[in-house]
Amino acid sequence: MRVLITGANGFLGRALTQRLLADGVLRGQAIDTLILLDKTLSGFADDPRLRLHPVSVTEPALLRRALADGVDVVFHLISIPGGAAEQDYAVGYQVNLLASLELLQQLRAMQHAPVFVYASSVAVYGGELPARMDERQPARPELSYGAHKLMVETALADLTRRGEVDGRALRLPGIVARPREPNGLRSAFMSDLMHAVAAGQAYRCPVSAQATAWWMSARCCVDNLLHAAELNDPGTQRVWQLPVLQLSINQVLDALLSTYGQERRELIEFCPDAGLEALFGRLPPLRTPHARALGFRHDGNALALVRNALLPAARVRRIRALTETAGAPQP
Repeated sequence: MRVLITGANGFLGRALTQRLLADGVLRGQAIDTLILLDKTLSGFADDPRLRLHPVSVTEPALLRRALADGVDVVFHLISIPGGAAEQDYAVGYQVNLLASLELLQQLRAMQHAPVFVYASSVAVYGGELPARMDERQPARPELSYGAHKLMVETALADLTRRGEVDGRALRLPGIVARPREPNGLRSAFMSDLMHAVAAGQAYRCPVSAQATAWWMSARCCVDNLLHAAELNDPGTQRVWQLPVLQLSINQVLDALLSTYGQERRELIEFCPDAGLEALFGRLPPLRTPHARALGFRHDGNALALVRNALLPAARVRRIRALTETAGAPQP
């Protein structure tokens, strides 16, 4: 089994790499080679299964070299985030659209159609959402980032119809908790709030306490990416809106304070940015019965979200074991 991860040096890419190395198996086969592709690659385990390709995904010849020995499963994670892609259209166009289409074109030449798991985004829906919505909501992107994601979804569905790739696209919500560093994400406040409370640091939140967003931990997201790759008969519909937790900032803050101490509430100040809150702070409840029936899931509740996003995996497992022993419902 040969597996490729694009964007392997990123937040999700590193978590997915660690999980695949630990599991060692995908789709019932041992992982012989894990190909990591990103502009820079550093700090990865010294593992004989790893093949590092520190190259730009926008270089077709270098991409071809990474694929020279074939690939069975692709996780296409690399992208220029929404805010950065809006500020520099040319870069977003090259990475988010053209490089994705070039990768799909090169995969068409493979002897066997590879499984292709694509990290799409809820940005495809745009900002004018109904008070309640489900996974049938029409896509009406309002940013270039969302438009490019939708274009790649369409190309992936077409090549899947033709039998040239085995595509599966997941529309991801806000994934937490990303490192506190400049990343071009306008929704970075979701992760920044969590890190600030966990570290006992003051934080000025750019949306109100009542603002509602769609949340998922990186650990849960990796579970869903792997589940997408594992599905043997996904059906004809290959673009799925993942189940999400629709939570207010107050609900997440309460879960954080329950975990790290109520005294930290005074460290949080709210200074709402009306434009930012209109985009990322008014997200409605979202029903996903089709995705749930296929086995996709969210974190469960706000407390589980905090644990999965911020606590080491071993500690989360201990908490779950104690919860089950006590007879409480599993989050």
